[in-house]
Amino acid sequence: MNRTLDKEWPRIGMSAVVTGLVAACVSAAALAAAAKLEGKSALQPINATSHWLNGDAAARVELPTARHTLVGFGTHVLSAIFWAAPFEAWLALNPPRTPEALLRDAAAMSGIAAVVDYGATPKRFTPGWELALSKVSMLAAYLAFTLGLAGGALASARMREERRSLALWR
Repeated sequence: MNRTLDKEWPRIGMSAVVTGLVAACVSAAALAAAAKLEGKSALQPINATSHWLNGDAAARVELPTARHTLVGFGTHVLSAIFWAAPFEAWLALNPPRTPEALLRDAAAMSGIAAVVDYGATPKRFTPGWELALSKVSMLAAYLAFTLGLAGGALASARMREERRSLALWR
């Protein structure tokens, strides 16, 4: 294993949680907005994510339910944290020097996620958005995921800096 990353794993893990939570919330908001623009319930894309457990009919569920909405949103959040982990590892090895570089790196990670989610993952384990949304709306969700990854990484870095400055006062 890379010795540089060996000592960074605890920080990367915490950063992945923060970054993943931000990215999940931003992309979930985009999914809800896209669904409304398409004349559907704002919850349908998130409910659709529960299709791994509830089958494709989950995409037609319009109301909030524990079986669909909680499972779908929980799956969405865990997936975002999963993708945030390699993103944060990349940032630990290659700290971005500009906001543009951070956005570029976030776009690359989001693109990888999209290709894996819909190109390499068995249909049963895709995000399920294709069951509820158009391809344009799915693209918008991945663009929002890009912004969420970048924003989450900035928030995570700011939190680390605040902890460091507080530690200096002790």
